[in-house]
Amino acid sequence: MPIYELPSEPIFPDPNLADKNGLLAYGGDLSPRRLVVAYQSGFFPWFEEGSPDILWWTPDPRMVLFPDKFKLSKSLRQKIRRQTFEIRVDSAFEQVIKACRAVPRPGQDGTWITDEIELAYTRLHRLGIAHSVECWQDGQLVGGLYGLSLGKIFFGESMFHKVSDASKVAFYYLSYFCKQLEFSFIDCQMHTDHLQRLGAEEMPRSAYLKSIYVNNELETMKGSWEELVEVFPNSIADLFSGR
Repeated sequence: MPIYELPSEPIFPDPNLADKNGLLAYGGDLSPRRLVVAYQSGFFPWFEEGSPDILWWTPDPRMVLFPDKFKLSKSLRQKIRRQTFEIRVDSAFEQVIKACRAVPRPGQDGTWITDEIELAYTRLHRLGIAHSVECWQDGQLVGGLYGLSLGKIFFGESMFHKVSDASKVAFYYLSYFCKQLEFSFIDCQMHTDHLQRLGAEEMPRSAYLKSIYVNNELETMKGSWEELVEVFPNSIADLFSGR
């Protein structure tokens, strides 16, 4: 399978040309425009520090979570009911991405969140496109996640926890917000057993791309999402209605 070098313009090859592992292109840059076009074309960047080129992936199948299919375990439900964590949105994006970068991950040597990635997604956050959901405890950031919102799809990038279940709670709240905002799904990119246990499922690339192309016609809700915790407060009745 050929791997294409990207031109200076923010355009991508046909994602249907990729094999199942999804690596189809290299090069280009991490400018806001190229990143937005990448996600709108079914790609995401993933490379390691020291790699000479940015690598662009469009795997088949794609892991997604439909907001109303989050699997809430009994123990996690109890933790949410007890309001173990204070939930904030977009209050500490840069802290979240730095924490995701620093957290050790089994089976991984180093991190794919390089200086360039950190700078690029922080820039997207300042443009009102990238967002974080955060768990705080005793004034400390103890878990969270970040990703992009385009149209009615949230493109998840990474999550972390310093306290047990903090990232799961952040993911639950993200699914809750997305359900209230009538998002189609949360893109989780690659299969992991952890994501599957939380309710994520595999979607064929062909179906994923059809959803993406429809989504590209929808308006993106840009700007800070901090007001979401005011619009959808942490009331137990609201949180568990219809669950």
